[in-house]
Amino acid sequence: MHLSEIAKEEKDDYQIKPMNCPFHIAIYKNSIRSYKNLPLRYTELGIVYRYEKSGVLHGLARVRGFTQDDAHIFCTPEQLETELVSVLKLTLEILKDFGFKDYDIYLSTRPEKYAGELKNWEKATKSLKYALEKVKLRYQIDPGEGVFYGPKIDIKIKDSLSRPWQCTTIQLDFNLPDRFNINYIDEKGKKKRPFMIHRALLGSIERFVGILIEHYAGAFPLWISPIQFWIIPVGSGHRKYAREIGEKLEASGFRYEVKETAETVSKKIREGEIQKIPYLLVVGDKEKQSNSVRIRERGKGDIGIVKLENFIKKTGEKIKRKE
Repeated sequence: MHLSEIAKEEKDDYQIKPMNCPFHIAIYKNSIRSYKNLPLRYTELGIVYRYEKSGVLHGLARVRGFTQDDAHIFCTPEQLETELVSVLKLTLEILKDFGFKDYDIYLSTRPEKYAGELKNWEKATKSLKYALEKVKLRYQIDPGEGVFYGPKIDIKIKDSLSRPWQCTTIQLDFNLPDRFNINYIDEKGKKKRPFMIHRALLGSIERFVGILIEHYAGAFPLWISPIQFWIIPVGSGHRKYAREIGEKLEASGFRYEVKETAETVSKKIREGEIQKIPYLLVVGDKEKQSNSVRIRERGKGDIGIVKLENFIKKTGEKIKRKE
């Protein structure tokens, strides 16, 4: 049965969610908030929908339904700079972990038509500049290109081909706090309007995954590779040992597959190299007897036989360093 028919039969209305903001505001308004409660930070991986015209739909980069790492921070004017610095530091840490070191940063300022009070725009813009300079980031001013409800920082990351992609946005909002009439009680017992920060560090998760695939050409670093190890038994008599290795890898939190199919070892190795698996672990009589594995590392080839416990320790440390 089609969704519209279900809705009609159940007498319910269904709506496609375009943004996460009102729901975080509803949580904020569940209680009376004091300045002592602030800052309040809400975040979620929320699925949202936008009607993108068919002509601009493009793989994972532009879709109609996507997942946002969306967050909203409610704070006092005095807390604004500290919160923005914290968000920027977190952004840089995440981009570094994923291997992105080259990006362009834009500070978009007040357009001709805008919501909110001019003094708040000036405060917010100065705070965004302060945060960028505090974290020692080079940026460009994009005059008048802020949206009507607040100034923003955009970070466009560059992939391995130096193509820019819009991902991170840190946005002030003077519209929704007024529209939803959200407040906090200040030190003097008076109602005050909090500053509201939207932040999406990766933006669309689908787009970010697409950028990652392009950036690494599928050869992901060990820590984010979907499958980190293939275990390849030389013959049927080595399958039990291969599964035992898999159990030890799984106990250490690794992702693996045991390749027990009937193909030759050389064919499995060739297929693993084509699929860009970080490590191929070949096991036969010698490896079984010495509780070891023969390692083929992506990009380096055969690097010899290594004791299993030493290999697990070494790769575990590599993952901790996000390599």
